[in-house]
Amino acid sequence: MQEKYIDETKQGEAYAIAEKPQNNKKLFLESYGCQMNFSDSEIVASILSEQGYNTTLKPEEADLILLNTCSIREKAEQTVRMRLSQFKSLKKERPNLTVGVLGCMAERLKTKFLEEEQLVDLVVGPDAYRDLPNLLKETDSGRDAINVILSKDETYADINPVRLGGNGVTAYVTITRGCDNMCTFCVVPFTRGRERSRDPHSIIEECKNLWENGYKEITLLGQNVDSYLWYGGGAKKDFKNASEMQKLTAVNFAQLLDMVAVAVPEMRIRFSTSNPHDMTVDVFQVMAKHKNICKYVHLPVQSGSDRILEKMNRQHTREEYLTLIKKAKEIVPEIAFSQDMIVGFCGETEEDHQQTLSLMREVEYDYGYMFAYSERPGTAAHKKMMDDIPADVKQRRLAEVIALQGELSRKRMEGYVGKIHEVLIEGISKKNENQWKGRNSQNAVCVFNKKEGQNIGDMVSVFVHGNTQGTLLGETVMA
Repeated sequence: MQEKYIDETKQGEAYAIAEKPQNNKKLFLESYGCQMNFSDSEIVASILSEQGYNTTLKPEEADLILLNTCSIREKAEQTVRMRLSQFKSLKKERPNLTVGVLGCMAERLKTKFLEEEQLVDLVVGPDAYRDLPNLLKETDSGRDAINVILSKDETYADINPVRLGGNGVTAYVTITRGCDNMCTFCVVPFTRGRERSRDPHSIIEECKNLWENGYKEITLLGQNVDSYLWYGGGAKKDFKNASEMQKLTAVNFAQLLDMVAVAVPEMRIRFSTSNPHDMTVDVFQVMAKHKNICKYVHLPVQSGSDRILEKMNRQHTREEYLTLIKKAKEIVPEIAFSQDMIVGFCGETEEDHQQTLSLMREVEYDYGYMFAYSERPGTAAHKKMMDDIPADVKQRRLAEVIALQGELSRKRMEGYVGKIHEVLIEGISKKNENQWKGRNSQNAVCVFNKKEGQNIGDMVSVFVHGNTQGTLLGETVMA
């Protein structure tokens, strides 16, 4: 798994969009987990918009309720189950209401939802969204419906996603689906299938379309963007051998990134998520080449111990990871990094834990996503390893990792003070309606007082005069 995860402890995110007057049905769509799920929800909304559905923020007025789910951690699944129980009560009041589960949890549990728990009418895996119109005909006829077939080809490249909610300024553009990295702790290869790369021409057209519609920043998205590889004549599976593939024009991630930067030169570009094993120096060289590519990389490491990395089947060592970081900083001196860290993996010793802390100090991450290990059924770790670290030890180690990251984050934020940053205004500060919020190139959040004539979507120069652990404080200045 190589995704950057949104806070999965929150209630999920429901969406509403501009209505089509001719549509007469209501869809309540709520997403949990990673950025890919949120991007997939936009594909689902596009498909269902053509089937007569407008979205609503009120589940009680919906004809169809869909939860786009996450299976990466146990807590995410617990949250979804609680939400489904609430909708089960609502369904008793409205027998014609259809409730469905989409995404990774649907793929992992498959028929269990229908046969054992009777929580839903509809179960749809990540590669089966095109089948939703047919599946809904089944539920309209009073039958449960399921499609969790994984595809080797589906990329939804021809579907123009409906941009749900959001700020009208930033958007996700999916470039790959699935994952071939069999990390022993991760369910993603089983819930999202094998890796597929999307046609670069469709990616560029989507980016251009977003710019023409007022968007100012895109994030190129995939479980592992660095493994992006598209062959001009088709997918890898279509060719008999490597030499046959090499005769065709190929586009790797660095080349795609360069192509997008040239195609939309005024658009800010980010990407997520990267795999240390697949990331190459030429990606950093492309970042240095283009001003519109943000100087930030989310680069999950998971552990600082070679012994644990091997048990996780991470395909990179501590030294290789640190060498990559060093090269990146030489090529892009202003670059920032964030991390994913799993604490308390099977057999982790105190020495392993200390190596994780020392790696964090060496890299000096801007921020991170840190979790205690929890077993996921079906993974290699669940089948072959003992989850032998006591819960109290996991929590103590996690607290130490979080505390250290807090120190590092504050230090990194302090390094931005006294400088002018280009910040894209993304919205109004949650704490002060008289302030804007946005991010600099390094993905650091910045808040600053509003000035007359400024609007969401403007790129402004901000002098940073202070900071908290995770936020820059500034004032706009003349560019």
